[in-house]
Amino acid sequence: MQGRLLAEYKGRYQAHPVGYWRDEFEIAADLGLELIEFILDFENAGKNPLLAEPEAVLKAAAETGVEVRSICADYFMEAPIQRNTASAGVLDRLIANAASLGVRDVVIPCVDQSSLNDDTEAAGFAEALRPLADRAGEKDVNLSLETDLAPGPFVELLERIGHAAVSVNYDTGNSAALGFDPAEEFAAYGNRITDIHIKDRALAGGPVMLGDGACDFQTVFGLIAKSDYDGPLIMQAYRDDEGLGVFKRQKDWLEDNYGALLT
Repeated sequence: MQGRLLAEYKGRYQAHPVGYWRDEFEIAADLGLELIEFILDFENAGKNPLLAEPEAVLKAAAETGVEVRSICADYFMEAPIQRNTASAGVLDRLIANAASLGVRDVVIPCVDQSSLNDDTEAAGFAEALRPLADRAGEKDVNLSLETDLAPGPFVELLERIGHAAVSVNYDTGNSAALGFDPAEEFAAYGNRITDIHIKDRALAGGPVMLGDGACDFQTVFGLIAKSDYDGPLIMQAYRDDEGLGVFKRQKDWLEDNYGALLT
């Protein structure tokens, strides 16, 4: 996840690092990482190269060999498409630019202030998303939903939207914090998962180092290995102010404990 290899931007836990985002591509290449999931957040969206200068992202990827195949569109947590009329235009533009970058997944977080646990919110979201899903489908881009819904209601949301270009982002930490059963989740919508965030959280709590929280990684990685999943595994793991050191420790932990399941 963008920013995890750098010092925090303005003290924010997760944000696009305005002005020094290119540095992370060099660091990622040195670590042997293949991908960075780019972030579009609400603050300073106009300065984000995803909207302002997508060719700069292509250039950084070409120079380092670190690709951008997915985007985490945190923008829509602050300005959900069903509540903010301008947001539909932003997402439409993002889809077009994502396609030009070779991005396959635009992750739309529907958690916290953008949660869809309310039926009115879910209905409004589904209605607003359908025409944008048409646009995404034309461009071979998935709109990958990250929600806090239990498996049953999540499937109901997908059926309500009813579009093949709408897929699932699976966040290992969020599901663990909510007490969801990974086997039940994969049985319900495993075939719709196109983007995975690797994270650990305490049950009903916040992010912690990988292995210190409620996530059953053995089960999760086993389910991924048994599925047809061929998308990215994005480390959205716990971070501190500095970023790089704690990322390296967690990357080593993953490879030492689950390397065989990740290959």
